[in-house]
Amino acid sequence: MRTARQLLTAGLMAVAAASAASQPLDYHLKARQLAPDTWVIEGANADFSPKNGCNIINTGFIATSAGTWVINTGPSRRYGEQQRKLVEKTAGKPVVGVINLNLHPDYFFGNQAWSGVKTYALAGTREGATREGPSYADNLYKICGDWMSGTESTPATETVSPGVVRWGDHEIELKRLKGHTADDLVLIDRTTGVVFAGGLVFAHRAPTTPHAAIPDWLASLDELERIVAALPAKQVIPSHGPVDGGRAGFNDTRRYLTWLDRQFGQSANGGLDIAEVLHVPLPEEFRSYSAADAEYPRSVFHLYPLYEKKALGGDPK
Repeated sequence: MRTARQLLTAGLMAVAAASAASQPLDYHLKARQLAPDTWVIEGANADFSPKNGCNIINTGFIATSAGTWVINTGPSRRYGEQQRKLVEKTAGKPVVGVINLNLHPDYFFGNQAWSGVKTYALAGTREGATREGPSYADNLYKICGDWMSGTESTPATETVSPGVVRWGDHEIELKRLKGHTADDLVLIDRTTGVVFAGGLVFAHRAPTTPHAAIPDWLASLDELERIVAALPAKQVIPSHGPVDGGRAGFNDTRRYLTWLDRQFGQSANGGLDIAEVLHVPLPEEFRSYSAADAEYPRSVFHLYPLYEKKALGGDPK
């Protein structure tokens, strides 16, 4: 039988839970201006969780003389709705397009809040988002629950081609690279020097690898860093992690991927099974990376079987 104190405590907890449940789920999005006409909306440097509403991505928008473009739309319909209100309040120019930089859910799950605006992505991104969207939704609903209410996978409806385009008074290069996924779109504003690096750059955060090809990724980082070096202002916006660490994110990402590639190769050649690789300790420099404890085991499951196959003489692809 419970004591009066236990009953009181249980009652207070129930009241607190009911009060929390009655509060609107607000992402508290803020637009931070980084350059003329250019804003970023920073997500949590963390793993998906109910605490952050699965908002771990940096999205952004550019208000050109010919209208505003939105870059990525977040993990849920709710995020997209709140993003749209913030963009329309801040930009001062009507939104003429939304662009999704890759096929992962937090890049495009807010698309459904942008009805009446065309949404764009590379052809491979559109195909991948269509193929994998339902499983993404199942996963995020399990992780973040009510934050996802009403969210449906809504891939971009228009195909964008790589190349240089004019968005009003801004010259934009849309660069197709690969490695994080098979189609990684990078948006390079040649007018301001701001680069939306998509999933290729993680700043002080362990990279996600469900579609990764590490050699391609490392080559893309090298190519992108050469492009950035030739720009005027050189502001890099990583997909995940602190925006102010964007340029340092090249080195953060490269060092982690290089270690992962070497460790998996040595482990496979040494005959370690997947359970043994899961218990390999992270080097000291990576232990402070956000989400490292979650992302390393995921990378083992995503990638290590390919290294085992290669070590046995099979085709790693």
